[in-house]
This record gives sequence, structure tokens and C-alpha cells, in this order.
Amino acid sequence: MELTLLERPLFYVGGHYVTFLGLAAFAAFFVAGLVIARFLQSDVVRRFFSRFKIDTNFIAIVTTILSLASIVFFTVNAINAAGIPLGWNAGLPAIRLSLLQLFLLVALLIAVFWISSRTKRFLFNRLLAQSGLDRSLQYAIAQVVSNIVLVVGIFIVLENTGIHLAALTVFAGAVGVGVGFGLQNIASNFISGLVILAERPITIGDRVEVAGIAGQVEHIRARSTVIRTNDNIMMIVPNTKFIDSSVTNWTYGDRRVRFRIPVGVAYGSDVAKVRDLLLAVAHENPHTLKEPAPGVLLEQFAENSIDFKLVVWSSEMSARPSRYRSDLNFAIEKKLREARIEFPFPQRDLHIRGGVLKVEALEAAAPKRSSP
Repeated sequence: MELTLLERPLFYVGGHYVTFLGLAAFAAFFVAGLVIARFLQSDVVRRFFSRFKIDTNFIAIVTTILSLASIVFFTVNAINAAGIPLGWNAGLPAIRLSLLQLFLLVALLIAVFWISSRTKRFLFNRLLAQSGLDRSLQYAIAQVVSNIVLVVGIFIVLENTGIHLAALTVFAGAVGVGVGFGLQNIASNFISGLVILAERPITIGDRVEVAGIAGQVEHIRARSTVIRTNDNIMMIVPNTKFIDSSVTNWTYGDRRVRFRIPVGVAYGSDVAKVRDLLLAVAHENPHTLKEPAPGVLLEQFAENSIDFKLVVWSSEMSARPSRYRSDLNFAIEKKLREARIEFPFPQRDLHIRGGVLKVEALEAAAPKRSSP
């Protein structure tokens, strides 16, 4: 009697009845899929993939796809267990691909992305490392070859899984309109990335300033470039900024950079002594180059000060110009204070055309204490 109740139809779906046992089997398979999907997103699985020296971002993509695939796999089996047949080889609605072909397509695409990533790593770290080419050029070659492998691999996978690219020519006009409007920025940034890799106005490790962002170039990608600021903040800059904007590259060609440090002293100061002190500050800093030699310029006789300019050259500190300027300013202040050379402050002359102004002189020193 109990078995009859479990096998009694509860409701119909698509001409097939579902029993209590079918619902229980559906729930069991579905929960199993969720548990396995959650496990595939765990740190244990990520550490397992990391043993194969796979990129962290690629591991995240793979684990996410595997989690979704496990949910789909167990959901299909749950539907079959519930009594509703859903064939793995049957074509999906509006798609000529079956579930099995769809899973195969996803697996092959993951493999293509992995091969592309490994190709770039192999070329940059091994094959081209001993070629004698500039390191930035090695990276550009590895990036271009990796993109070619990725595009060719995707075309091959699509052709071999039943998606014929010739049929897509019907939608070429619509795709062109989409690229022209919706994907205009993406296409522009991608082409700009290729121009950057070809012309190499910037390379990895360069100190650049663009669009108000200053820092060191960490990565040059297809759509954007990653810049690390002195505050250790990663800034993502679209590649078009390096093409249509003015870019300051501190390390392009020659790493030597000239710094101009303005200094003002009070009138009445010994200008020759000021010049010697400024030159001493420049020579004492370990990051100042001896060639070209430092120099001091007397800029002008300003309203309240005599303005000098210390001119120095540096190469190592071009990546941290603010720190270098700060060190020189601290040293200048110390030297001038020890030499009793005053810094200027604003002064104004007061002319009284009429009347009487009473002025009382006050003692600057505090009154002495009377002894007990």
C-alpha cells in the first residue's frame, strides 16, 4: 500500500506524470549539484589548480564555469529522475546544439583560453628570454602571438562543434552596426592596445603620467593598461588615453631627469654663500647625478625675496619625484637655517599722510623673576 502511494502520479508535465519518488529524486540530484558547485568554488579546488601554475584569474573563470556546468548537469539528471525525459543528444529549443555538444563547446573554449595563456607565458619567460631582444618587445611579441592563438582556437572550436561561421555572415550588417555604436569604445581601445604594442610609446616598468594619473606601468592588456601609483593603487586606464592624450614618460629613452627646485632668501643675504650651500645640498644627496653637474641660477630680484633655482639631474629617483624634491627641500632648509640665512616673508611699507601716530616700544624679553 505504501509503495502504491509513492508511485501515484501527483501532476503532469509535458505529457509525463511525476510521482513522489520522482520529486524526491529530483530534489536529491538538485541538492547534490548545488553542493558540488559550492565545493568547486572552495579554496581547496583553487589550490589544486594553482599547482599547475595557472593564472589566478583563469582559475576563477574555470571554477565558475565548472560550478555552473555541475548545476546544469545535475539539474538535467534531476529532471530525468523525476520522470520527464530530457535527452543529452536532443537539440535544445532554438539551438541546433545538444546539451552534450554545449558542454563540449564550453570545455574546448576553456582549453583554448588556457593554451593562449600558457603560450604567452612560455614565450615571455622561456623562448624569448634569451633572445637578446628588449624585454618590452618580448612582452609585445608574446601578447600578439597569444591573441592570435586565442582567435584561431575559438574559430576552430566553433567550426568543430557544429557552429558554422559562414552562417553568421547573414548577421554581418547587424554586427557592424553594433560595433559602430554599442561596441565603439571597446573596439577603439582594442585597436589602441595593438598600436601601443607595435609602437611601444610605453612599456612595462615605465613611469608615466596620463589623464591626471601618475605611476608605473604594470600590465598592457587588450583593452586597458594597469598603472600602479606611488600609493600602491592599481589604476585601470583605457588604451585610447595613450593615443589621443599627451603622455609623459619619465623613463622613455633616457632615464635622466632634470629637477628645478625654487628657493627664495631674504634681501641682504650673501648670494655667493647661498649658491655654495645649494650646491652642497645637491652633491650630498646620493640620488643626484654628477654628470650633468648641478647648477644654481639666480632667477630674479622679487618683491620680497631674492629667488634662486637649484638645477639637478637624477635617474634613480625619476620613479619617485615627489620624494626626491622633498629630500632636497628638507636639506636646503637645514643648510640655510644653520648658516643663519633668513627666508623671506611678505613686507609692506605704511605711509601716513596726516595726523599723529603714537608708537610705544615694548621689551621683547619676559620680565625676570624676583628671587625669594
